[in-house]
Amino acid sequence: MHGDIFHLGGNMLFLWVFGDNVEDAMGHLRFLAFYCLCAIGAAMAHGLLLPGSPAPLIGASGAVAGVVAAYLILHPRVKIWALVFAKIPLRLRAQWLLGAWVAMQIVMFVALPEDQVSWAAHLGGIVTGVLLVWPFKRKDQPILDRRVEPPEAAILATDLDRRPWTTGQRNRL
Repeated sequence: MHGDIFHLGGNMLFLWVFGDNVEDAMGHLRFLAFYCLCAIGAAMAHGLLLPGSPAPLIGASGAVAGVVAAYLILHPRVKIWALVFAKIPLRLRAQWLLGAWVAMQIVMFVALPEDQVSWAAHLGGIVTGVLLVWPFKRKDQPILDRRVEPPEAAILATDLDRRPWTTGQRNRL
């Protein structure tokens, strides 16, 4: 359930784009636990920051916000395609694009705390995601990855063997 189809679509898009890389960094079961704990953190933030709110808390926005925060911590330098002003396609680093998204969540909570969207839940998911990414990531997964290329999951191993210009090994920066 969600407030509207656009919010649901945005959540699913963010989960699809960022969730698979975060899941690869954690493993399947850890990612499931991480996602559920981000949802719980989001619900707690909504209850603590807006105790008198009569609005029901529905949807997965807080959990998805935690996934976005984890991606930002894990892969800040990866370039992501974005439509700037809904018209101009640009590749921007995650640290700028997702950092701006996090800042927008804070601004919206301050400006419209009692909005139809629970900005408090978004913030709770972000904080929970930031706090839990360290204990939930795999031991060999770096934090604040310095690579500019996409994370491992973005390049399939079978594709490496099909490229005539490679030897099956990935070059790292």
